[in-house]
Amino acid sequence: MNRIIKKLPERILISACFLLTSHSHAETLPFQNQSLPVETRVADLVDRLTLEEKVSQLFDKSAAIERLAIPEYYWWNEALHGIARAGKATVFPQAIGMAATFDEPLIYRIASTISDEGRAKHHEFLREDTNAMYGGLTYWSPNINIFRDPRWGRGQETYGEDPFLTSRMAVNFVKGLEGQDPTYLKSVATLKHYAVHSGPEVSRHSDDYAASEKDLTETYLRAFEDTIAATNISSVMCAYNRVNGSPACGSEALLQNTLRDKFNFSGYVVSDCGAIADFYDENSHHVVDSPAQAAASALKSGTDLNCGDHHGNTFSYLIEAVAEDLVEESDIDQALTRLLTARMKLGMFDNSSTHAYTKMPMSVVGSKNHLELAREAAEKSMVLLKNDGVLPLKRNSKIALIGPNADNPAILVGNYHGTPVQPVTPKEAFSQALPSNQIGYAAGSSITENIFTHFSPVPSSVFTHVNMQGESKPGLVAKYYPSSHFNLQPSKRHVEMNINLKSEDIPFNKASNQEFAVRWTGKITPQESGNYYFKMKNVEVYLDGELTDESRYLEAGRSYDFKAESLIRRFWHSNVIEPEISFNWLIEDKNLDSEALRVAKESDVIVFVGGISAELEGEEMPLEIDGFSHGDRTNIKLPESQSSLLKALHKLGKPMVMVNMSGSAIALNWEDKNLNAIIQGFYPGEQTGPALLNLLYGDTSPSGRLPVTFYSSVDDLPDFKNYNMVNRTYKYYEGTPLYPFGYGLSYADFRYDKLKITRSEKGLNIATTLSNKSDISAQEVVQVYLGMPDAPIRTPQRELVAFKRVNLAGGESQSVKFTINESQLVYVDEQGQRQPYKGKLLVTLGGGQGVKRSDNVVQHSINLP
Repeated sequence: MNRIIKKLPERILISACFLLTSHSHAETLPFQNQSLPVETRVADLVDRLTLEEKVSQLFDKSAAIERLAIPEYYWWNEALHGIARAGKATVFPQAIGMAATFDEPLIYRIASTISDEGRAKHHEFLREDTNAMYGGLTYWSPNINIFRDPRWGRGQETYGEDPFLTSRMAVNFVKGLEGQDPTYLKSVATLKHYAVHSGPEVSRHSDDYAASEKDLTETYLRAFEDTIAATNISSVMCAYNRVNGSPACGSEALLQNTLRDKFNFSGYVVSDCGAIADFYDENSHHVVDSPAQAAASALKSGTDLNCGDHHGNTFSYLIEAVAEDLVEESDIDQALTRLLTARMKLGMFDNSSTHAYTKMPMSVVGSKNHLELAREAAEKSMVLLKNDGVLPLKRNSKIALIGPNADNPAILVGNYHGTPVQPVTPKEAFSQALPSNQIGYAAGSSITENIFTHFSPVPSSVFTHVNMQGESKPGLVAKYYPSSHFNLQPSKRHVEMNINLKSEDIPFNKASNQEFAVRWTGKITPQESGNYYFKMKNVEVYLDGELTDESRYLEAGRSYDFKAESLIRRFWHSNVIEPEISFNWLIEDKNLDSEALRVAKESDVIVFVGGISAELEGEEMPLEIDGFSHGDRTNIKLPESQSSLLKALHKLGKPMVMVNMSGSAIALNWEDKNLNAIIQGFYPGEQTGPALLNLLYGDTSPSGRLPVTFYSSVDDLPDFKNYNMVNRTYKYYEGTPLYPFGYGLSYADFRYDKLKITRSEKGLNIATTLSNKSDISAQEVVQVYLGMPDAPIRTPQRELVAFKRVNLAGGESQSVKFTINESQLVYVDEQGQRQPYKGKLLVTLGGGQGVKRSDNVVQHSINLP
């Protein structure tokens, strides 16, 4: 899918909001008149467009309409946990980590910060006269699918397995992203993927998921319904898969009957990229025979905007569909009205002086306050799973920092991320905080099989070139070409010491965002023989004229002809706003584990940072190795390379702390039984290192809670493609979890008094007194669960209905109160209808569900007549 970024024609004058400041008409047209209602302005603009122009606006890259001085616009932008794919931006914890905070005000602050940075970057692009993909204000975030199965690789993008927690996170994220201005949207948030979408990745373009009416209401649609009811959400993205026979983007039942008629959604619906082409693709759903039929089906069902793929943009066939009487032009007008309403509310047709959002300065991006917020979020997102007293660490202890994720930048960011401003890995944080004689480091193992993490830039000491005088000199000759090929004469030529190129190093006008090519030539002479692994970003490397794969044996002292080429083109998913080019390597070390054991023997405490990364789990990936398949996982075990190393380290008899980094549950069965302490990090963002140190040394007490169940294995779970909720998530799982949903420990000692429960017209009033019996200031996440054992059908064993964070100083007590609304005192019947519950109601309040022995909870029952 070709995504062109280009300078707009000079005669299209754009202010900081795509404002039309001049046009070919002497008078102000109604759609340009800011004093008129939005509805009137949009109707006027729609009426002025030809059918071809209307259809051109229904693509993810909407075309310019030069006769009305309307510029092209890229609808595809990402802001899952920071502005993504648009250069430097503050990277907050991955969405699953944000959910682990159980902190609604924090999520609002994060989203408001993200939209601040998004506004600043958007208007900076406009000042540079650059119209770019990922430079707009319509964000395809958040992902509110239910993480029903731990094997799903994209579960990291969600707020976990519970619909109530998901909806509370989403409501605050949407409000922070879209802003509170009564006239203008700060940005557009998009709830995705609607609906019943949570893997497998490999078959998402062809799968048809059967979901009962009960499971739809209770689980899969709940967060969409609640978030729409509590916000003025502007956009929803429909999913790839079919639901009960119909493609989600062509389902009248989902898009019209439920989303618009039942949930009262009034915004626009955008397809996931390529989802409409799946309607007719023979290798996908193939429910219609032609692109025109697919376009008509999606539009009439309620999809307004088509994100295309390698097939092109299926909505381009709407003109053909109109000619064949498959759709009416009025259907196109309806979709276009919804889309232009969003752009109008963003201020894209107004004078920039009329609203403050256009004045957001670039200085907010990665500012000190934003990085401090990222650190706070990282601290609150990490979950203490076990501690036998080894934590907090003693300040004078000598630390052995070991593990493939200890210095792995990938575990900071997860997927759908921007370029971090000040990323700090655990190793970097320890090195900055401790004297060199108090910290030892070793990667110890691969992350799994032959996938390594401890790469470093190829050093300048191995590169040489021959200069114009025929002398061998350090570095490589770099030639820069002002196009995406090597046919022209290079415009720049100089010597570079290695290949590690950031945007600020590119010798072109950054504002132009032009395509370019680079070629490096010279010699490379390794100083050590061995099998080298290479990690290349946006570059191809040739040794002695042969294209180099991911690994190759190199001989010490031998000089190899070296050539590297990079073509920076404006293709889909490529970051041309802030491109990076790098060439890293490592030499295969047969003694990785022995070096780790050596470092560990010289220490007082072993801190092992392991787990997996978003290079193994994610969206529709090509990777297929033991334990991982196309972005998903086939089991939830810790990779064998790490498990073996942990067991060898354990034999040393040293205190051991494990920090597990992942976007999903890991079956830490042996680790739970044998290690002294375990901390879970869900890709905690660019401030991971400082935040982790604060937790390890007790500067901050851990307070995160699990937003998903950690199972002992997947053996007792249903088939991955089975969307029935029986035996899934904490609500219905029939086994004993390793760590339950909502679980998390603290350094403080919290105690609860007996519950006081009264009934009122509003529902249930619940009160208790929470006391901190320790001398440590800490935060407790107080959770309320209800159980309905007398319901006439299957209901959750317990269900989260309320939570809040409470901050208590050492020795302090505080009254904690909740009101559970009547609307929550219901169960969902087999027809998907909510029914008032009558009978014994079990109420559990505390720091978890009360499943683990260490859970500190109080329980009470009340009869509902």
